[in-house]
Amino acid sequence: MGYLSAKEAAKLIKSNDRIYLHAVACTPNHIIDAIVERAPELRNVEFCHIHTLGGAPYADPIYKESFKVNSFFIGGNVRHTIKNGNGSYTPVFLSELPMLFRSGLVPLDVVLIQVSPPDEHGYCSLGTSVEATPAAISAAKLVIAQVNSYMPRTFGDASIHISKIDAMVEHNTPLLTQYSSEINDAEDRIGDIIANMIEDGSTLQMGIGSIPEAVLRKLNNHKYLGLHTEMCADGVIDLIESGAIDCSRQVTTNRKAMSTFFVGTERIYNYLNNNPFFEVRECSHTNNPTVICQNPSVVAINSAIEIDVTGQICADSIGSRMYSGVGGQVDFMRGAAMSKGGKAIIAMSSTTAKGANKIVPFLKNGAGVVTSRAHAQYIVTEYGVADLRGKSIDQRVKALSEIAHPSFREEIIRDYYNTTR
Repeated sequence: MGYLSAKEAAKLIKSNDRIYLHAVACTPNHIIDAIVERAPELRNVEFCHIHTLGGAPYADPIYKESFKVNSFFIGGNVRHTIKNGNGSYTPVFLSELPMLFRSGLVPLDVVLIQVSPPDEHGYCSLGTSVEATPAAISAAKLVIAQVNSYMPRTFGDASIHISKIDAMVEHNTPLLTQYSSEINDAEDRIGDIIANMIEDGSTLQMGIGSIPEAVLRKLNNHKYLGLHTEMCADGVIDLIESGAIDCSRQVTTNRKAMSTFFVGTERIYNYLNNNPFFEVRECSHTNNPTVICQNPSVVAINSAIEIDVTGQICADSIGSRMYSGVGGQVDFMRGAAMSKGGKAIIAMSSTTAKGANKIVPFLKNGAGVVTSRAHAQYIVTEYGVADLRGKSIDQRVKALSEIAHPSFREEIIRDYYNTTR
């Protein structure tokens, strides 16, 4: 079909189509905007995706007759759709999302992707985000690509030949960025604690955010670190350039780092371009616990919204209000636990920005348990580490209350036992 304008490509979309969107910095917003312009002509078009960057205009409730949203991970740009009734959430381990497409459990009509221009052999690159996109491409009836010269060329599962693309839209624009927030005192202390838990030769999994950034800044004196992760941001670059991350002991790659998507600033996007040190693989591989655990001393660092004193970890909702998603937390918690010398860590400040307690006697009414109390290993706050491995419920109550904010410690224990005894 060759190159089309965005408006011409948008005309290929039909009412009742289900569309999968390429994720994060690869979100093809130029084509999405053209589809939204057709809202009066379309009905019941479903956009499904994990986290995307951009305004997500299709998620505006004014278009609820034309478009609906199905989030496999709820980003801030579509969070309002759950309450407004024009969106829903499909819980799924990120490792299993490609299976939903390939098996036909979630059939796809269209996949919208953003790629680099084709090389002399006709191959484009999926660039900064692979995640479930290869599976979506193989399952969809129609593949439409936004071709962008700013998209870095990456290695692994990122190649796609133009013969697999039905329509291409050229639109050259810098990739959208996402910055880590400033590191506060509590997060800096958490970074110190976790850095001291990481041994030379460990394989790291961590994401974007102030706590992962705080950890990375403390690892300059480490050696032989590996990187097998779900997402990756700017913070790893200094450690790679200093030699702290060299992946020399990593089993799942040959001295290379592995991730399924990247999000950050222009620095990481530029660093990725034609850089064979990085393998960008489908999430069915990067997030597979039986693959992850092959690496030595996997340290998986994830976060939570709320944790109860028995070790139940809520990471996708605030009470009954859906907030994010299951994502890869359980994938990497299991992979780390199965790894020889591995550590599965949940790290969070002890209180919210408004001073509410995050370590609680009982989760809020309606809160979802993403990681079960049997999966929980290490919980870290600015007040220390609670090692829950092999601990009874009573031992867990004591250990977790000791790393809660001092203002809540007595209250946590009292409220738990007043209710359970």
